[in-house]
Amino acid sequence: MREALKSKLYEIIFEAETPEGKAYDVFLIISIIISSLLIMLESVVSIQMTYGTLLFRLEWFFVILFTLEYFLRLYVVKRRRHYAVSFFGFVDLLSILPAYASIFLPTARFLMLIRVFRLLRLFRIFKMVRYVEESGTLIRALRASRPKITVFLLTIVFIVVLAGALMYIVEGPQYGFDNIPESMYWAIVTVTTVGYGDISPQTPIGKLISSLLMVIAYGIIAVPTGIITSELSAAEKKSVKLATCPHCFSEDHAVDAVYCNKCGGKL
Repeated sequence: MREALKSKLYEIIFEAETPEGKAYDVFLIISIIISSLLIMLESVVSIQMTYGTLLFRLEWFFVILFTLEYFLRLYVVKRRRHYAVSFFGFVDLLSILPAYASIFLPTARFLMLIRVFRLLRLFRIFKMVRYVEESGTLIRALRASRPKITVFLLTIVFIVVLAGALMYIVEGPQYGFDNIPESMYWAIVTVTTVGYGDISPQTPIGKLISSLLMVIAYGIIAVPTGIITSELSAAEKKSVKLATCPHCFSEDHAVDAVYCNKCGGKL
């Protein structure tokens, strides 16, 4: 009887294939949205002064609700540790911890907004298979791009360090380049083409270095886009089913999959 109840609760909580499971997840999503809006509203001083007590009570209502829901998830899964260290398990825990930390550090409660990451379940809840497939393709492309992107980022770091050191030597503190880290900040702003303008070169050589860096930056911006686009074109598209692995809680599985492609457990 107890195992049958746990099995039914697991189906409702972790699966979206049944009407009960979908209703449960929709209720959870609505609760997450409302609780997140409450946290945002409380950060507005005028609203907090007028409705502070009501917002406080509603927030703790949702904290208790999410706490019970978290422990219920731990109760129904077979491998509690695997759920606790999984992505969603970690997010579920972090969504309630700041509330209890706020007892000692009041501003910590605003970190509860991390619970918006739980909205990622929307893709599974509403059976948005096409979007799940595309997100899986994107993830595979990003994974395949990782070595190239790593080399690209390291190259950017070298350019920033070199440019920062050169500008510190050429411009110096008299023009706002007080130290190498400050000069590196200017280089990052320039490479990303943000250009705040709070620090700018004044000497001819400094302007020359700045001009070269900006020209290089326009070429650099296109690099990661090209890498990821290439990997997306090469990524193998495959159908995905919405079943959640009971062992590692991953959801990116082929339609005809019998075993999980992450941990090898039976689906």
